[in-house]
Amino acid sequence: MGGVSQDAVDETVVDAVLTASRTLIAVATQSLGAAAEETTIAQYRALVVLASRGPQRLVDLAAALEVTPSTAGRMGDRLVRKGLIRRQRSRSDRRSVQMSITPAGRAVVDQATARRRELLTQILRRLPAAQQAAVASALDAFAAAAGEVPDRLWPAAEPELPGGRSTGAVPGRAAERARTAMGGQK
Repeated sequence: MGGVSQDAVDETVVDAVLTASRTLIAVATQSLGAAAEETTIAQYRALVVLASRGPQRLVDLAAALEVTPSTAGRMGDRLVRKGLIRRQRSRSDRRSVQMSITPAGRAVVDQATARRRELLTQILRRLPAAQQAAVASALDAFAAAAGEVPDRLWPAAEPELPGGRSTGAVPGRAAERARTAMGGQK
C-alpha cells in the first residue's frame, strides 16, 4: 500500500473517520436492499473485489479481503451456489483455480452501487459545495491509502451468452489499469 507514514495520527482524526465509517456502513447496508437478505456485507465485499480487480486466485482474493484462504474458500462456495461467482481452472496452470464474478453477481454490485450513489447524493446535498469538494478530496486520499480501486478503473462487465453463460473473457486493459492503480498488486 505504498508509502506508509510513520507520523502519529491525531485521535480526533481517527474519531472523525470512525464516525463517518458508521455512516458509510449504514449506507452500504441500505444500498444492498433486497440483496441483503441473501448476501452478507462480507460476501458483497468479495463481489466488489472481483468486479473491481477482475478474476482472482483464491489466495489473492483472501489477501484482498484480509481473511484466510479457507475463509475465502467457504465464502466462495456460498457465492458459487448463489450463482454470483464462478470458479474456473487456469488454462496455464490446471492446479490454479480462478474466481470471477458472474453477470448476476455484477448486477448485484451495480444495483447496490446505483442505490449507494442515491443515498450518498442525499447526504452530500446537505453540505455546501466547498465542503463537498473537501470531503471528496479527503476520501479519495483515504481510499487510495487503503488500496481501493476507483470505479472508473474497474474492468468492464463480461458479456453474457444466451442461457446465462458468460464468454469467460477477461478484460485485459481495464484489469491492468486497476492493478497499476493499486501499486502493481495482482
